[in-house]
Order: sequence, then structure tokens, then C-alpha cells
Amino acid sequence: MRGRRALLVCVAALVAGGSAATLSEVRAVQAAAAQATSSAPPPHRAVLDRYCVTCHNARLRTAGLQLDAADVGNPAGNAAVWENVLHKLRTREMPPPRVPRPDAAAYDALATYLESALDRAAAAHPNPGRPAAYRLSRFQYANAVRDLIGLEIDAAALLPADDSGYGFDNIGDVLTVSPVLLEKYLSAAAAISRLAIGDRSLAPTSTDYQIPPATVQTDRESPDLPVGSRGGIALRHHFPLDAEYALKVRLQRGKDAITIVGMTDEHRLDVRLDGRRVRAFTVGGPRRNDDDLEVRVPVTAGTHLVAATFQKNTVKLEGVLDRAGDQAFFEGVGSVSIAGPYAATGPGDTAPRRTIFVCRPRAIADDPSTSSGSSRASSRDEDTCATQIVTALARRAYRRPIRKDEIPSLMRPYRLARERGGFEDGVRLALQRILVSPDFLFRVEVEPPGVAPGSAYRVSDVELASRLSFFLWSSIPDEALLGLAERGRLKDPAVLEQQVRRMLADPRATTLVSSFVGQWLYLRNVQAVLPDPSAFPDFDENLRAALAKETELFFESMLREDRSLLDLLRADYTFLNERLARHYGIPGVHGAEFRRVRVTSDERKGLLGKGSVLTVTSYPNRTSPTLRGKWVLENLLGSPPPPPPPDVPSLKEDKDVSRLSMRERMAQHQANPVCASCHARMDPLGFALESFDGLGRWRPGVDASGVLPDGTKIDGPAGLRRVLLDRKEQFVATATERLLTYALGRGVEPYDMPAVRRIVRDAAPRDFRWSSLIAGVVTSVPFQMRRAR
Repeated sequence: MRGRRALLVCVAALVAGGSAATLSEVRAVQAAAAQATSSAPPPHRAVLDRYCVTCHNARLRTAGLQLDAADVGNPAGNAAVWENVLHKLRTREMPPPRVPRPDAAAYDALATYLESALDRAAAAHPNPGRPAAYRLSRFQYANAVRDLIGLEIDAAALLPADDSGYGFDNIGDVLTVSPVLLEKYLSAAAAISRLAIGDRSLAPTSTDYQIPPATVQTDRESPDLPVGSRGGIALRHHFPLDAEYALKVRLQRGKDAITIVGMTDEHRLDVRLDGRRVRAFTVGGPRRNDDDLEVRVPVTAGTHLVAATFQKNTVKLEGVLDRAGDQAFFEGVGSVSIAGPYAATGPGDTAPRRTIFVCRPRAIADDPSTSSGSSRASSRDEDTCATQIVTALARRAYRRPIRKDEIPSLMRPYRLARERGGFEDGVRLALQRILVSPDFLFRVEVEPPGVAPGSAYRVSDVELASRLSFFLWSSIPDEALLGLAERGRLKDPAVLEQQVRRMLADPRATTLVSSFVGQWLYLRNVQAVLPDPSAFPDFDENLRAALAKETELFFESMLREDRSLLDLLRADYTFLNERLARHYGIPGVHGAEFRRVRVTSDERKGLLGKGSVLTVTSYPNRTSPTLRGKWVLENLLGSPPPPPPPDVPSLKEDKDVSRLSMRERMAQHQANPVCASCHARMDPLGFALESFDGLGRWRPGVDASGVLPDGTKIDGPAGLRRVLLDRKEQFVATATERLLTYALGRGVEPYDMPAVRRIVRDAAPRDFRWSSLIAGVVTSVPFQMRRAR
């Protein structure tokens, strides 16, 4: 009986580890285990020998572990191995189900011993890691340009997308530089500097703003559009010069991309600039085309609000009937294009110019017409002002003080361009040079002199300021933060705490939602999903936008109100507009604007009831308990399953199984024993969400029950929520590990786990509020320190 039980232990563990053991190997392990047991080892070694060594030994090496030879008396000697063991113990993943397992007291005793030993060793000999030089991600680059010179740019039009690692696109190891990317940086810097300064030689260009074709335009679509409007678009566009610009509207096309929909009756289309109507067009009726929906208007340089929208007809029902789909279609705006500048008169007074030109040579200040070209200002006066402008830009861009010996090279582009053009031409070229400097594009941390090799040291205040601002804002430090760092005050814990509070209250902290949360929970993928129209005929772009907006507002409220991380699971409110409320079957919500709504049904509470989450964890034509279960394991519990073997077929989709329920189809799939071990962990979690369809709509009467490998029963999203809250420490530790990964811009290593545990312990008295977790990350060893070469 004992031999059979040991054999089962090995087989179960080896299947999960992807290895195989012979009967003779198992018997040899049994003999070794019996001999070890007879020598009366210490308690922790006895637990390992009885429950773990049978499979994790030098002969079998299951999952790469050799616990028979590992020194449990000195966990710090092989922290990577013992952190792995500790994780398996805390999550009760090992030993495998249906084989002998320790009781709860033995589990906790060994886990507590390992945790204490590893944490003590980390405190005595900190290892903060040594991150590589970071290139700014495309997202960070756009934010840095915005905060440096006050100019919003379309980074996607200028730079290629970044690779990602560990689930995030700000990981230093994968942010490489290629010759093509260098060329893109050069062209981006030239374009940005010309837009910011207002180069009079700018040739006319055209920018198109598209509305997704499947957008239903039946109501006021934005608070930036006038009351009583229907459909259309409101956008903010940067006009580089005081000049004339052509605003052209194209109308929405049908499924053939040619026919303009809803043109039976006449309707009025308004084109507006900063809320003021600049032209009204009559469309529809006898006028069946949009060839001449264009107006040319003078616009002052700077960012302005451009809108194109229909006036809503409140007298009769608008729209035409699409007989094939029984769906009402309304004429709508398809795109707005802005072309120019034409007949430019000057650079104007824009936010970027006010930010850049912190001073003016006296003659230019008296007579702005001399700003480019010949100037009556003395060369010395111009040079003094230009030096002030360029060094101020470089200081902010490089996130550190500028040394005197750097000024000549910074001013060289200015002097070259000044000789050929004027004062502003020189400043423009100097700015262009700053935007392609490695000091701007990379976050480089310099090792101080005299540091012992391999030792841990605190990063400088200015380096800490950059770490903090790129963590919370995905951008460069502002003047307040950089000024404190330059004066050496950021190392003061009270000052640092005050800065973290200030920065979290700043609107720029919403990047934690769009960037961190969006990648951690895959919510960015909402923009890319393509539901099958035959399976989900009601899906439209309004629903896509609403699914994303609901989750964005939900997480913003978590940060703004400093709620507990556990409220992600248990919150009894959400944010809805009419389109999303109708999708969820929630009455009493009207209009396109979102508002906070109390959730009364258990299934919609917290993250598990969000349509965005349920959509990105589904296939285009159906739900997937496996994808949803894997998402829970990986992102909420930190226990991702191993990748499937390469020769395992996917779920059958042929006609023979089309009439089977999802549960029946999964049962067929799990008949393969190689699949069963991992699916037993994933699928019960996913089946708990099976009452939601592939777009997060509730389906009553669906069997959403399941049993976890440890015997825990789950029934529906409320049951899954209870399981996650029962394992709240595991959930909080997982979220903290992801937050630390994002903050550091590198993967969390075994030597970082003591820091993760400390952050979680310190946040527990405050119910794991977001501010306490973020403060814990900021004050942690890996965030504040660095290992010497």
C-alpha cells in the first residue's frame, strides 16, 4: 500500500512536470526515503522527506527540484529553490491532489520557517538587483514630450510599438534599440520641434480622425458636443501656426464601405471650432453625397476643439430600416480631416511656445516680428537667453542638473542654426538635439565612486525621482519633484511620503489605470477583440467603448478614493451608460454619459462581473472556461499553469460536438490524462463564470459549479469571489508582485520576494489600501537601491 501511494505521488507530480519515471526509479526513491526517515531528521527535513523527496530528488529531478540534497537548514544558500517551495506550500499546490499531504499545521510550520529564514537573510544582505539602462517606452516618450514642452503628440504615428515582457511594455530588457528605431527617433524629434516652435516653413499636411464604422450614432456622443446633438465626433487638434485650415467631413458608410447610410431625409450637420459653429451643411434628401462637406477657416495656433455632429430631430424617429438585419441605421459622421496650414501669418501664442521660451532677447521681446531672421538684439543678449532656454529644457529632459561642461555641446546646434536662420531656428534645432539624446531616451543610473563590487547602495535622489515619476506618471519628474531631488531632500521619508501623496492626487496618476492595470489584467485587449457577428450580432463599437470605459472609471475610483485592493473583488458599484446598462440588463440608466450605479446582484459585483474582463477571456464565438480559469490563476492568484504540451489538440469545433454543452466538450477534452492535471486547476475557476457569455452578458440557467483539486466547491461568480477573498493574502501578494514588476521595469526575481512579503505585511493593517501598497513599493529595497557591478 505504501509503495502504491508513493508511486501515485511520483506519477502525479511527474505528469505536471512533463517528465517520466520508471518503476525501478520509484522503488529506489522509496528505499532512499525510508532510509532517510529512519535516521530521525529535524522536523522540517522530515516533512520534506515524507511528502516531497519521493519525486523531487537527484534521480528524478521532477520540475527541476532536488530537495533530497537541498539544505533546508540554510534556505538563504539557495533562495531560488526555497522561494519556489515556499510558494507551492502557501498556495497548497504541492503535493498534488489525491496523494498524501501534510496537515495544515505542518504546511504552515514549514512555510513560516522558510519565510522567516529567507526574510532575515534578505534584511541582513539586501540584493536589490541591477537593472539595465531603460529606454523610454513609446507611451513614456509621448508623456515625457507632453510634460517637457506642453505638446500632445500621436506617438503611434511617429514610433513603432514596443515589445513586452513579464506582461508589461516598460521592461528594460526588451526595450531594445534598432537602426530603424533610431531613424524614427530622428524624424520624430524633427517633427516635434517644428510643431512646438511653430516653424513658418511647415508644408500643408492632412490628419484624418476616423470613427469606427460599427459605431451607432443615435445620441449625444460626448460632453464636448452640444446638447441636442446626435452622433459625430469631438477632437482636440494642435494647429501649429496662425493660418487657414480646411476641415472636411466624410459621412458614415454601410457594410459595403461605399453607400452612405440614412440619406433618405434631410438633416443638418454642424462643424464647430471651440464650440462655435463655423458651418452648417444640409445632407440627405436630394443631396446624396458628401463630396463638398468642407470649410476653410482661419485658426490661431495652438490646440483647439473641433467637432462635427448632427442636430437631433426630436419631432420624428430618425434613421432607416435595414431589412436584412432588422436594425435601424442613422446617418453618421465617418471621419473628419484637418488640412493645413495655408497662408500662415505667424507662430502665434501656444502652450509649447510659452513653455519653451522662458526668456526673450530684448529686441525680440519689443518686436516679435524679428523672432526669426535678422534681429536687433545683441549677440550676447541672444546667447544668454538661448543658454537659459536650452539648459532649462535639457535639465527637465535629462531629469538631472546640467553641468557647466555640458553647455557648449548643448548650445552647438543652436549656434549652427542661428547662423543660417534666426533665434527661434537655433532654439528649435537645440530642442531637436535634446529629443534624440541618450540622456533623454534612456534612464541611465550612474554608480557612485567607491562602492564595493557586488554591494547594495542607495540610488541618488535624482535617480529616485525618475524612478518615482515613471512609476506613478509614466513620465519625467515635474519641477517640484526634481527640485527636491536636486536639494537632496527626497531621501527624507516624510518628504518622500508627501510627494507620493501629491503625485497620486495628480491627474497624471491615471496612467496607473491605463498602463499598469490595463496590462496586468489584459484590459488593453478590449480594443483588439473581434467578436463573431454570427455569435454576437448585437456587438458594436459603442459597446466596445463602454466596456473599456466602465473598467477605467472603476479603477480610477479605486485609486482616487484610496480603497482596499480587496474592493476590486467585492465592490458593490460600477459605472454605466445606457448602452452598457442595456447590455447588462440593468434598468433606469439613460443617455451616453457614464454615472456611478449601485450593483444589487451578486454576479455583477467587483472585477468578476465586468464585461471587459469576460470579453478578453473569451474566444470570438464562445466562452472559454480554460482561458478564464487561466486568467484567474495567473493574474489573481499568481499560480500560472505550465504551457500545454505541443502535441495536445485544442478543443474540437466540428459538427459532432456543436450540440454539446461547454461542460460536455471540456469533459471530452480532459479525457486525455496529459490535459487533465492542469485543466483540473483551471476549468473549475472558469466554469464559475460560465453564466456570462462571451461579451459578459448574463445567461440564466447555466451550470456554473465546479470543484477545485483540494475539494473546495465553487458555484457561480459569487462562489468564486468567496474563494478569492478566502485567499486574500495570495491575491494581494500577486497584485503586489505585478505592481513591483511594473514599478521596477524588470521581472521580479526570487531575491525580491522578501520585499513583496514586507509590502503585503505593512499594508495589512490598512486593509491593503492602494496608497499603502504603492508606498510600500516606493520604500522597498529594490525600488530604492541598486547592486554595484
